[in-house]
Amino acid sequence: MASRQAPLCGLAPCCPWLLGIVLLVDASARPANHSSARERAGNREENEILPPDHLNGVKLETDGHLNKDFHQEVFLGKDTDDFEEDTEPRNRRRKLMVIFSKVDLNTDRRISAKEMQNWIMQKTAENFQEAVAKSRVHFQAVDPDGDSHVSWDEYKVKFLVTKGHNDREVAEKIKNKWDLNINEETQEVLENLKDRWYLADNPPPDLLLTESEFLSFLNSEHSRGMQRFMVKEIIRDLDQDGDKQFSLSEFISLPVGTVENQQGQDIDDGCVRDRKREFEELIDANHDGIVTMVELEDYMDPMNEFSALNEAKQMIATADESQNHYLEPEEVLKYSEFFTGSKLVDYAHSMHEEF
Repeated sequence: MASRQAPLCGLAPCCPWLLGIVLLVDASARPANHSSARERAGNREENEILPPDHLNGVKLETDGHLNKDFHQEVFLGKDTDDFEEDTEPRNRRRKLMVIFSKVDLNTDRRISAKEMQNWIMQKTAENFQEAVAKSRVHFQAVDPDGDSHVSWDEYKVKFLVTKGHNDREVAEKIKNKWDLNINEETQEVLENLKDRWYLADNPPPDLLLTESEFLSFLNSEHSRGMQRFMVKEIIRDLDQDGDKQFSLSEFISLPVGTVENQQGQDIDDGCVRDRKREFEELIDANHDGIVTMVELEDYMDPMNEFSALNEAKQMIATADESQNHYLEPEEVLKYSEFFTGSKLVDYAHSMHEEF
């Protein structure tokens, strides 16, 4: 992130030469890793046409890590940003109670697992709609001629331009089947993208993606075939013995040598506990200690009602201090950090104010 710079405009009227020196020093003192405008533009364009690493409302990231924001995404939905931007505690408390009343369909001032399941499905649908809107914009970026489809070669040109290549030169090389002169890392990414492209290309395959196919290409959760592709990728990364499934020990294992101090150890210990709980309570559906591709597909499917119900039960259990299998207003307020990512500091005052 760019650091804030002190205003310099006040120096100009009295010492223009000093202003020049300060500007020169300020520019030379900036960290070397600050990206240029061209690099930032390239990164922005790359983000627009590449499948995202993070999918809202999906339990696992594409690299196999748990989505740490999942509970907030399925509880707040499209209101997440609005909730985070409002720093006034009183407003946050009231917004939280407004959400509570929406989830509480029968207005008995408590949330059942079924009500939470319905809410999760509703928020997941919102995430889908948002992804569709973004995909439509990104499709237009890769379909400048507006012919309603994008070829693999057209996409490849756009991708390589984000890597600093000249679009005309790349297009000419592709047309004449010349060597693209790209590094191994870029080539590996291209091969992975082409695999996704083939899977998103509905039969009969023509390597031309329509807008709906491009949506599946960018967002794996919008296509069963693409979900299966993402599941295979995750299992490939987690599976250590090559049996195309994974055990609890494989799921919770962490790279050797990543812990440098006690704080890092505590973080890793917490990560292991979270992954163990997720494996045992939600992913391993038949509780045999092994997760198959089918089990992971069901777990990863954001529109799977059975998975949504299990998630609802787990979310309620996290805050259910009364052990009555329901969520009550005071429990949601007390565990606000779990549901919204923001902790209400003065819980006692919150209770007094709301009730």
